[in-house]
Amino acid sequence: MPTTPKYRRVLLKVSGEALMGSGSFGVDIDVIDRIARDVKEAHNGGSQICMVVGGGNIFRGLAGSAKGIDRSTADYMGMLATVMNALALQAGLERVGLACRVQSAIAMNNVCEPYIRRRAARHMEKGRVVIFAAGTGNPFFTTDTAAALRAAEMGCDALLKATQVDGVYSADPKKVPDAKRYDSLSYHEVLAQNLQVMDAAAISLSRENRIPILVFSLAEPGGLAKVLKGEGRATIIEEK
Repeated sequence: MPTTPKYRRVLLKVSGEALMGSGSFGVDIDVIDRIARDVKEAHNGGSQICMVVGGGNIFRGLAGSAKGIDRSTADYMGMLATVMNALALQAGLERVGLACRVQSAIAMNNVCEPYIRRRAARHMEKGRVVIFAAGTGNPFFTTDTAAALRAAEMGCDALLKATQVDGVYSADPKKVPDAKRYDSLSYHEVLAQNLQVMDAAAISLSRENRIPILVFSLAEPGGLAKVLKGEGRATIIEEK
């Protein structure tokens, strides 16, 4: 019998950069397939899963704004990039046999479903993975904030932030070898120490809705399923 997951319904946030693999732009299909296998393992363990994916591997709004594009326009371009990534992830999930729906905060009915909260919840209840694309649908908000918002709307037990390292550190461990790793943190500590796990709006929204944030490594095969069982290596951010 499968072990009952500690977290029954979760939102998984994956950055656009994570989809590049060793490349400098775009999507690495091998990475997509590995993420899909991990999501399937976690799903088979009994968790209902929804996802938010960034678009930084294709276009980043802030960078575009810095180069002379109007900030709102640049952010909308970034939102469209997240839709492309969501469709790539959908294809990967379907390749491993998982039913999946993409819902966009910006209506594009020929490509995917519009975001409708009750429909998304129903998909999850039926065992489908739902990928939320186009952020919140508004400029000036990051996909981290979109992840916290959708996690609250879906009544998620946790928000999982997939990164390239196994938790939250006092500095980038790839650049600072003696950086301190935290097993747990409070929302206030993350904000006060400016640890930049997620942006301040996402942290505050999670705190207000009492949604713990688990930061874990995307690089470890099977890491997602372990974290959902309460066994994996991760930093947990919650009220203390």
